Amino acid sequence: MIVEQIWTGNNARNFFYIVACSESGEAVAIDPIDPPKCLSVAKDKGWDITWVLNTHEHGDHIAGNDDVIAATGAKLMGPHNAGDRIPGIDKGLAQGDRVKLGSTVDMEVMETPGHTPIHISLFGENDEPHLLCGDTVFNAGVGHCHSGDPNVLYATFRDKIAKLPDATRIYPGHDYIVNNLNFTLDREPDNADAKALLSDVEGQDPDNALVTTLGIERKVNTFMRLDSPGVIEGIKDKFPELGNSPGEEDVFLGLRTLRNDW
Repeated sequence: MIVEQIWTGNNARNFFYIVACSESGEAVAIDPIDPPKCLSVAKDKGWDITWVLNTHEHGDHIAGNDDVIAATGAKLMGPHNAGDRIPGIDKGLAQGDRVKLGSTVDMEVMETPGHTPIHISLFGENDEPHLLCGDTVFNAGVGHCHSGDPNVLYATFRDKIAKLPDATRIYPGHDYIVNNLNFTLDREPDNADAKALLSDVEGQDPDNALVTTLGIERKVNTFMRLDSPGVIEGIKDKFPELGNSPGEEDVFLGLRTLRNDW
């Protein structure tokens, strides 16, 4: 199985993905917001896009669907509960479903709501574990909840993301790593791992972006460091109404509130 991360260069700093069977060349385009680039990469690689898949309904993830489908004849997959939020879904995907292509692509659907109510991610273990996570997990951050629910996003991290192995490679929908690391350091100025990673990725070429793992994220992503004394003390300082012993959910929600205005 091949996971191709493709940088758009747009103002929203989107990534999208093509996942292809290394044997048959069958491929799925995931949130292909830049159709010309998507079709060009597939042609250069000799891949046949038979499916388009959306992780959620936001325009910067679904706006390329029609052009890619028109050019390839692909069918559309998306969250089973999308309704009219994502037009034209041919196959709805729910928790535990599998996306299979050829002999090498086999990914499990995870319902990962919070950023939006209908968000899905894809977890695969072929060759190496990986998570195609749309706007749920970012490198060193998490998605906003302007059209979702931060309590639900916390539950997604607690019940699903936290259970994945450290080796899981993270493939997000946007490149926000520098800003996110700076937010971590605003919360934990002494986080040596975040400082070192920030030094490595400042000025990186997004066409060849660092792919983090969950093991790295657990060291540098403040939303995954809810038991860190420094993070807790910072939240207590900003939200004294939480008292002396805020729970992990309170810490997560406090961080999300701070990140909204940061």
